[in-house]
Amino acid sequence: MAAVHDLEMESMNLNMGREMKEELEEEEKMREDGGGKDRAKSRKVHRIVSKWMLPEKARGTYLERANCFPPPVFIISISLAELAVFIYYAVWKPQKQWITLDTGILESPFIYSPEKREEAWRFISYMLVHAGVQHILGNLCMQLVLGIPLEMVHKGLRVGLVYLAGVIAGSLASSIFDPLRYLVGASGGVYALMGGYFMNVLVVRTTGMEVFFLLVVLDMGFALYRRFFVPEDGSPVSFAAHIAGGFAGMSIGYTVFSCFDKALLKDPRFWIAIVAYLACVLFAVFFNIFLSPAN
Repeated sequence: MAAVHDLEMESMNLNMGREMKEELEEEEKMREDGGGKDRAKSRKVHRIVSKWMLPEKARGTYLERANCFPPPVFIISISLAELAVFIYYAVWKPQKQWITLDTGILESPFIYSPEKREEAWRFISYMLVHAGVQHILGNLCMQLVLGIPLEMVHKGLRVGLVYLAGVIAGSLASSIFDPLRYLVGASGGVYALMGGYFMNVLVVRTTGMEVFFLLVVLDMGFALYRRFFVPEDGSPVSFAAHIAGGFAGMSIGYTVFSCFDKALLKDPRFWIAIVAYLACVLFAVFFNIFLSPAN
């Protein structure tokens, strides 16, 4: 056992030494070519992102084509939209207290409300409304920390697909498992990103688990507080969206994020995940029309 451990440590040291040598050689080449400090810094950022998001065998391919065009527009845009809606309800719309926004947002046309399920846009628009400063800051921090690196690697279309799949899965799951509760926040989308990242860490990497578990513990802790320990004069919200968003990410997100340099539509795993997802969506729609206690 000791010999095996020594061999593993030696292999890790050789890999680290090789990576450091490659970085030094690349920076030296940039200086010789007149690339300048900005280009070297950009290259360093991409190298860090590749180590975080990709298995070792895929990093070289990513670095060969890495660029910031297009920039991570989707995750930044959706975050700004969520922040803008929060500021609107906190500052310009009369509320009891803008720190928690417990009761005022219940009249919002964006919130998912069991009594207004026929307004289908609410199954998506609820992601724009948050229940307080802690809620909006938690979701924004998590989706920016994970979303920007993911979008740098996979680009906005794929990240947007996973994010919105989590949002829709979250509201539909809440309408089934917690049918009489209101739903606000982008946690379904955030958990979809986290689920996809987790599966890739689990399958193709051995590092990064600490980041994942820290984010999950922090966000799930706050979700449970909002659901079960909210003050009597407040409005508890469902947390089923967190779980459903995570499962959406672990299925669709895994297939999307595991083939960053391949044609997504040619991957049979993607179509299997899509068919399973659509089957769950159809069941949820049927449940809401015919079986929901909120009818």
